[in-house]
Amino acid sequence: MNAIVVEHLSKSYRLQRQARADTLRDALSHGARGLWRRLRQGRLEEETFWALRELDFAVPAGEVIGIIGRNGAGKSTLLKILSRITEPTEGRIVLRGRVSSLLEVGTGFHPELSGRENIFLNGAILGMSRAEIRRKFDEIVAFAEVERFLDTPVKRYSSGMYVRLAFAVAAHLEPEILIVDEVLAVGDIQFQEKCLGKMHEVARTGRTVLFVSHSLPAVRSLCTQGLLLRQGRVAASGPVESVVRAYLEEFQAPTEDRAEWNTPNRDGTKPHFAHVGIGRTNRLKRGEPLRIRITLGGEIPAHAVISLHLRDEGQQQVLHSSDEFARTPATGPHRQVTLDTRSLNVGRYSISLSLAVRNVAFLDQQDNVLSFTIEDPDFAVAGTAAADWKGLLAPDCAVWEHGP
Repeated sequence: MNAIVVEHLSKSYRLQRQARADTLRDALSHGARGLWRRLRQGRLEEETFWALRELDFAVPAGEVIGIIGRNGAGKSTLLKILSRITEPTEGRIVLRGRVSSLLEVGTGFHPELSGRENIFLNGAILGMSRAEIRRKFDEIVAFAEVERFLDTPVKRYSSGMYVRLAFAVAAHLEPEILIVDEVLAVGDIQFQEKCLGKMHEVARTGRTVLFVSHSLPAVRSLCTQGLLLRQGRVAASGPVESVVRAYLEEFQAPTEDRAEWNTPNRDGTKPHFAHVGIGRTNRLKRGEPLRIRITLGGEIPAHAVISLHLRDEGQQQVLHSSDEFARTPATGPHRQVTLDTRSLNVGRYSISLSLAVRNVAFLDQQDNVLSFTIEDPDFAVAGTAAADWKGLLAPDCAVWEHGP
């Protein structure tokens, strides 16, 4: 039997656009035009944005499904509809069983009430009887690790304490369907592992779990099935490994290694990456330095920061650095960064770049702009090729010594 059935599900939002008025004359002019449009058309000009479009899928009871996709793909919108927080524009959903969801930190909590009172309030919202909540109360408190602050108003809780208590309530009140969004990223590593263990436990009891996360290792370890959303539509579904592979293909590096890149953006004023190069070849022997030359275009604001992201073939991040580590402040449009490749294992890597003024403005981003391959033809141990040694670091980074 299916615990969740989604048929032709769509969700749209109406976006109203208003022209910017830089002067009083512009404001009066835009106001007059807007009044004329309302008199003539009866409403403001609107644009329809479809967050979800024609979703069809079913989740069998007891299945653990991971929902993945880029930011803005529609994951959170889907979970809000399944949690009955918002209504769909079109289509329908069928839910068989009680639903418990954790979508945002402290959802359903009253800031003026204590942790103890919020456990009973949140449990009641989830449809639990007072006797049922009492039976699970001690287990919830122990899992959340908030005993000392149980009678403190939750408005004084840190975000980590909030999420611990919220997850503990959602997971311990025995829902038939548990929905968990990326909110677990708020907690520390120990608590994240604890939550994943609890979700494994929930799954083993035959209940259904929907898990949204950008952490692919967590999705792979917890889920058996996957659902990939792309621009509000189902792009792939099935066994979790095949869905993760489909997701990684969206970030695939160039099919061939290339050592030079020029931007298609020719705007003379907008800040952007104009050129990136890594020399005459992008096949390096391990240990050779990799020099990346970057040229910026447009009007670059003061305090703009270039960030470098180095990823392996599975899009796992190997390095994140920025020109803030330069010994002297940057001047002019040119930058150069040198990578020490002695610790890298053989294999193919991709380079992504972003340009921003921290906490102010995002200016440009180029994903997988260039790629290169590390080779080591001289490396061998007892006839084993370097490519057989898995991992981000080269195997001889570990120094072995024989005992006395």
